[in-house]
Amino acid sequence: MASTPRPAIQSRHTDPARRGGQRSLLLDLDGVLLDTRPVMQKAWGAVQQRHRIDVPFEQYEQHLGRPFNDIMRRLAVTDAEAVHQTYSEASMAVAHLARPFEGMKEVLHTLVARGWLLGVVTSKPLDRAAPLLAQLGCPFGSVRAAGGPGRSKPAPDPLLLALVDLCADPAQATFVGDMAVDHEAARRAGVAYVHAAWGYGSPGAPVPPTARAPKDLLQFLGEGRHSGPFLEGSLL
Repeated sequence: MASTPRPAIQSRHTDPARRGGQRSLLLDLDGVLLDTRPVMQKAWGAVQQRHRIDVPFEQYEQHLGRPFNDIMRRLAVTDAEAVHQTYSEASMAVAHLARPFEGMKEVLHTLVARGWLLGVVTSKPLDRAAPLLAQLGCPFGSVRAAGGPGRSKPAPDPLLLALVDLCADPAQATFVGDMAVDHEAARRAGVAYVHAAWGYGSPGAPVPPTARAPKDLLQFLGEGRHSGPFLEGSLL
């Protein structure tokens, strides 16, 4: 017997009217789910040393969210494949330095318990993303990573493909990112966007709704009611 769709609560920054369909939340990884800056700094340091590249990490960081080869092109770095190999190896070696942002695990498990579908859209390759996402212990219904089908952010393709994975409607979806490319991808996909102020970049213009901390996402998504203390390992 087919299950009855749960009534959806629109995000506060979109049409407040309730519509049918299951709610879905897509999230970027770096700077949204986990603080991976220490990992990226170490990996870029290895690139600088091995390939004698004098581009500072802060300049590399400005382009986060785009595919690695695109970033190399923007930084005028040649031999991008070899540089990427060095970066990937170094990233895997220091992946243990990444940590979930405070409150993020609780938010994700609360949303799962309340019937939300969750997905991840990242420009990080899957082999590097998967071990990081495992720290969250969350059942993501889709993980769209670099190297998959379609164009990368800021194109809408990975967001739309993630929604296909979730059997979700863009009108009932929200994307949380921390870079201008995330904002643009959401706009082009027709998906509501919330900017993560705890992340690494600016959202671009026009300025979108902004969450100051992970726990604020529950308010933006209409799930701000208090349900008692969160117990780790529980979805209640």
